[in-house]
Amino acid sequence: MKFAVITHVIHTKSDSFYYAYAPYVLEMNRWFKFVDAIKVVAPKCSNKDSKITKAYQSEHLEFVKVPQISLLSLIAIFNTLLRIPLISWKIWKVMNWSDHIHLRCPGNMGLLGCIIQIFFPSKPKTVKYAGNWDPNSKQPWSYRLQKWIVSNTFLSKNIKVLVYGKWPNQTENILPFFTVSFSESEIDNVEKDFRGELKFLFVGSLLEGKQPLYAIRLVEELKNSGRNVSLKIFGEGALRPDLENYIQSNNLSNYIHICGGVPLDQLKNEYKRSHFSILPSKSEGWPKAVAEAMFFGCIPVATRISCVRWMLGHGERGVIIETNLEKDIKILSILLNDQLQLIKMSQNAKEWSEQYTIEFFEEEISKLL
Repeated sequence: MKFAVITHVIHTKSDSFYYAYAPYVLEMNRWFKFVDAIKVVAPKCSNKDSKITKAYQSEHLEFVKVPQISLLSLIAIFNTLLRIPLISWKIWKVMNWSDHIHLRCPGNMGLLGCIIQIFFPSKPKTVKYAGNWDPNSKQPWSYRLQKWIVSNTFLSKNIKVLVYGKWPNQTENILPFFTVSFSESEIDNVEKDFRGELKFLFVGSLLEGKQPLYAIRLVEELKNSGRNVSLKIFGEGALRPDLENYIQSNNLSNYIHICGGVPLDQLKNEYKRSHFSILPSKSEGWPKAVAEAMFFGCIPVATRISCVRWMLGHGERGVIIETNLEKDIKILSILLNDQLQLIKMSQNAKEWSEQYTIEFFEEEISKLL
């Protein structure tokens, strides 16, 4: 099978290998197991950040370079309009070559791909929509346009759109999907004991959109109310100096620690030792930090963004917060007094997340192809 990938993810090249954002590449390497030849249409730059990139593993991959495009300023829009004909021609050629078209959305390349795929109605296609599919969420017009095109069964033929979560009133080509981190062999019979110190985790980029400061304030308030709690923060980002300053200024360093970015194997051990995972994020697609924590019985404490309510079973497998400190502390305080409910919620979270293993993911991909 000849497999075409259209993506906005920026690539680099080193020693004949192509590198890109690690979570994306790890997923694509699993798709590539089922195909014979691959062409990836994407922008390329010269700088490689080894901390956040991985290399494709396939030996049958051809990279088709296109210029970066953006709609964030008047100059960027003007440059984009000049570049669209060349980019569209390259996308069309690769789609014409392929046996299967795979679009990565949302993004500017994804938008062009959504439009050009209309002219290939007979070819099988998949769209991985890695953003928030919630029909009621506020999103850029370009995201809404991509969602409309791929949902329109008149314009988009022979296509399966993979989205995070189950949503009502969707067309028949919209399929709930997921992403994974762990294999069946990593399933652990760990059981949580909620009678002693309650260990909280925050895993994610230290950026405004993830609201790591709110996680700190939540644990700080629980501590002030007399709870035996601690928090470890795993991740890097522009807010790290401000967070460290807040911890230092408020004398929180004896129970709140910023640990930086760590490998998944180390993070896995932290999930096993911890009781709760906090993610007060403003924007998500499939929040891997939530699913990963649930895999080892951590109770997620997260905002209702994207498919989180569905992941948490609308409160059966986790705590949905409003990022209102007074309200959220009240909800958590009631829960922390109920040992049986905590154990049940932890077990529900674990059983749900254990469905989504690497083996199951690859089995579902093979069905799509």
